[in-house]
Amino acid sequence: MKYYIIAGEASGDLHASNLMREMKKMDPMASFRFWGGDLMVAEGGQLVRHYRDTAYMGFFEVVTHLPSIFGNIKKCKDDIQSWQPDVVILVDYPGFNLRIAKFAKEAGFKVFYYIAPKIWAWNQRRVHTIRKYVDKVFTILPFETDFYAKYDVPVVYSGNPLLDALENRAHKEESLDNFVQRTHLGNQPIIALLAGSRKQEIDRLLPEMLSVVKDFPGYQFVVAGAPSFTAEDYLPYVKNYSNVKVLFGETYSLLVHARASLITSGTATLEAALLRSPQVVCYKMWGGSFTDFMAKKVIIKVPFISLVNLIMNREVVKELFQSTFSQVALREELNRLCHDDEYRRQMLSNYDELALIMGGAGSSARTARLMWETLRSE
Repeated sequence: MKYYIIAGEASGDLHASNLMREMKKMDPMASFRFWGGDLMVAEGGQLVRHYRDTAYMGFFEVVTHLPSIFGNIKKCKDDIQSWQPDVVILVDYPGFNLRIAKFAKEAGFKVFYYIAPKIWAWNQRRVHTIRKYVDKVFTILPFETDFYAKYDVPVVYSGNPLLDALENRAHKEESLDNFVQRTHLGNQPIIALLAGSRKQEIDRLLPEMLSVVKDFPGYQFVVAGAPSFTAEDYLPYVKNYSNVKVLFGETYSLLVHARASLITSGTATLEAALLRSPQVVCYKMWGGSFTDFMAKKVIIKVPFISLVNLIMNREVVKELFQSTFSQVALREELNRLCHDDEYRRQMLSNYDELALIMGGAGSSARTARLMWETLRSE
C-alpha cells in the first residue's frame, strides 16, 4: 500500500519513523511519501518537505509567514492528489494537518490521525472537524481516548510511542563515566538544557535558560542540539560561556546522566520523566502579560502545560510559564533540583508512578497493526 505521512516537528519525525519501521513488517510492499525529517528519511521513501522549513511558532511568526504556509498547504494537497495514496496519516501538527484532513477526506482518501491534536487543552471546537474529516484517531495518552469518544470520534488507544523510543535507545546501559568519556564532557555534574526544536523556541528560551549559568559554577551546562540545527546555529547563544557545550544525537543519554534538566514544554517533559531526570518546565511566548492573560482566560483549557502534570493530574514538576518564567524563579527551582534531596526523591517517586500509568513498550507495533487491519478490512 501507499502511505502519505505528514509530521511537522522533531517528535513527529521520531514517532512517524518508528511507525514506518513497524508498518514495513506488516506490509512488505509499503511505499512511503512524506513531510517530516531525517529519521523518516532513514526508513525509506520520498521526503517532500523537511519540517525545519515548515514549523512556525506564535501568532506573529505565523502571520509573517502566511504566504509560505499557504504555499506549503497547496503543495501538499497537489502532491497527495498526484500520488494517490491508500491512506493519509497525519502526525500531530494540527494547524497544518487539519486543513489537509479536510481536503483529503473530501477528495476521497482514507484519513488516519496518529498522535492526536491536543484539542482537549485548547480550541476544543476542532473536535468537530476531526469527527467530520478523520476516519480514525490513534491516541497516545489514556485520557485522550475518553475525550474523543465523548464526541463520537472513532478512536483507539494504542499506547505511547515514546516508550518504544526509550526502550530501543542507543547506549541504554552506559555508565556516567563512559558517557562523559565518549562525549568529551568534563567531570562536573551535568545540567541539561532542552530548548525546543523550533528556531523561535530557541531564540526565546535558550538565552533565559543560560542566564543562570553563572549561578552554578560547579556544574557544566549541556544543550541538547535539535536534529534540524547545527553547532553554528547555537554558537551565538553559547560562545560567551566556558562551561556550556552542545551535544547532538545524545538527548536521551544526556537526560539519564544529568543532575537536573531545564526543558521546554512539550514531549520532552514526558521523555525526561520516563528517564527519571529531575526537571523544571519552561515556556514563554511573544506578548508578555497580554499573552499570559489570554492563555489563562481564553486559550488554555487545562490546569497544566506539561504532559507529566496533565497525566498525573497534579503538579509533579514545576512549570515556569510566561510571567513566572524568570531568571530568579529558574535559579530557585534549579537550586532545589540540584541540592534538595527530599525534593528530588519525591519527584522521582512520582515519575515511577507515571511509568506505571503509561505501561510498556510496543506502541508503534500495535498502531501499525491496527492501521493495517483497518485498511485491509475496508
